[in-house]
Amino acid sequence: MRRREFIGLLGSATAAWPVAAWAQQPERVRRIGVLMNTTADPDQLANVATFRQALQQLGWTDGRNVRIDVRWAGGQASEIRRHANELVALAPDVILATGNAGMPPLLQATHTVPIVFNNVADPVGAGYADSMARPDGNATGFIQFDYTLSGKWLELLKQIAPHVTRVAILRDFWGRDEGHQSGSVSRRTTF
Repeated sequence: MRRREFIGLLGSATAAWPVAAWAQQPERVRRIGVLMNTTADPDQLANVATFRQALQQLGWTDGRNVRIDVRWAGGQASEIRRHANELVALAPDVILATGNAGMPPLLQATHTVPIVFNNVADPVGAGYADSMARPDGNATGFIQFDYTLSGKWLELLKQIAPHVTRVAILRDFWGRDEGHQSGSVSRRTTF
């Protein structure tokens, strides 16, 4: 073997070694925290099962390359706060929060762990995100519906029931700092 061939062989082996060593490393297990505001009833268990199935279709299998920690708060503000702190203490890669009630405790518990919310009525109005286009901070997600559709609902109501001349709108919202229902907004509209 000549010197150049030997150096080339040694260089190839040296270059391949980190790739081989990296391939032998066990895959990092990601951690997802899930804060459910409800109890673990059959419908909610089905929702969590669907979430796990969707992740598995994307290559994330619970117990293999991802660990999913689900906490059920049963609608209790004290449980929501306790579970929010528990989940943050587990240092997950991301937290999934369902509904408005879990957001204030989660945002108080962490400014660094990404929080993805769903089923939140008005994240911008509640202060969870700066805007829908650019949420900034560590929270982003999906809203229940866009309040700008409210005008369309009134138009549709007028088409369906043209004789209606007055409409009352009652909307509950959640306290930003306390994590519990803090009031309601009522608006009366006359056509």
